[in-house]
Amino acid sequence: MQITFLGTGTSHGVPVIACDCEVCQSDNPKNKRMRTSVHIKSEEYNLLIDTPPEMRLELINNNIKNVDSVLMTHAHADHIMGFDDIRALNWFQGKEMPVYGDHKTLNHIKRIFPYIFSDENPGGGVPQVILKKIEGEIKFMDLNVKAVPIYHGDNKILAYRINNFAYLTDCSKIPDSSLKLLEGIEYAAVDALRFEKHPTHMSVDQAVELIDKLNLKHGYLTHISHRLDHKKLNDYLPENISAAYDGLIINI
Repeated sequence: MQITFLGTGTSHGVPVIACDCEVCQSDNPKNKRMRTSVHIKSEEYNLLIDTPPEMRLELINNNIKNVDSVLMTHAHADHIMGFDDIRALNWFQGKEMPVYGDHKTLNHIKRIFPYIFSDENPGGGVPQVILKKIEGEIKFMDLNVKAVPIYHGDNKILAYRINNFAYLTDCSKIPDSSLKLLEGIEYAAVDALRFEKHPTHMSVDQAVELIDKLNLKHGYLTHISHRLDHKKLNDYLPENISAAYDGLIINI
């Protein structure tokens, strides 16, 4: 698999509007973070996880033209507000887009974007999507995908296991039953908002602890706030963990 980190920032993105902090004013391009998303490419299939507000720019910047299906983690604005841009993929690929998520997330998408699903749409293009509830495991050609329930504060959302990789963004707690679903993975992208504890996200040290518990070959931190400088964070981390950044490509 080839995994491209399209965005690695928090709901605010980095730099944050009107912020004069060291990271927001940094010249290091790895401190520029769009909202979180990844593209996963195998020999036979292409997956996109979430449709953040900058989805259009993220796909253009990384020259990604093919998406066979979209997996949704949850319906917060930083994960869904690029949903309308699926229509460009419809046009380029000439087909409807299957979009997978849990029942709650799919219902929120229909409520937030009612025009997409309405029979009364006088003019203007709309995404052609097929909403599909995901439960348990599904096979996309050579990709085996498991939906992994996790907690984002008190909100139960989905992480995903794709072959030997897991995508664990917006995560504050993982129940034991879900840890079992992650047994045997070798790589993961893990939520790490900041050093200080947060009610709805893992801190850096909590993410490091989880990566050690999962016994990964390598862990990549994502959903990173402006409180974390890329170089300083990497200097702090052990050798088997690194901070992801927008445009990072890994092959596993």
